[in-house]
Amino acid sequence: MIGFTATLKKFGQQGEKTGWTYISVPATIANKIKPGNKKSFRVKGSIDACTLKSVALLPMGGGDFIIPVNASMRKIIRKPLGSKVEVEMEEDTKVVSISKDLRKCLAEEPEAKAYFESLAKSHQQYYSKWIEQAKTVETKSRRIAAALHAFTHKLSYSEMMHWQKSRREI
Repeated sequence: MIGFTATLKKFGQQGEKTGWTYISVPATIANKIKPGNKKSFRVKGSIDACTLKSVALLPMGGGDFIIPVNASMRKIIRKPLGSKVEVEMEEDTKVVSISKDLRKCLAEEPEAKAYFESLAKSHQQYYSKWIEQAKTVETKSRRIAAALHAFTHKLSYSEMMHWQKSRREI
């Protein structure tokens, strides 16, 4: 486990990351966790009292990374922006399985499957988790259909969400 102190920050205007709360992971620390890596990868560990499992480190250029700190994480941490937090982490090599229903649908859509398989594993897992978190069969079906549409049209997750909002199907 690599330990360090970080500061809770928030993006202003930063494209799809606008308004995100995050912590920075300098290149020197990221390189200790996964030497020579410049792409997104998963970590486990903790930020203060918040346990991290399969959380994405996102590249920001120059070898630096960030960890988005979502609302449920902030609720556990209970600190305002600008506060220092104690971080411990290591690479999480656990393989997360992809939604069985999504895999079945991708098998019938070669173009969508090819795009999905070109995505980083972390992005594949993000779509899968989003689909599996649906509370009803109808919602799950809509999410799979939206994902297939996105893959066929080579849309990013945020582009897919904007498309869905424009159709009022969220």
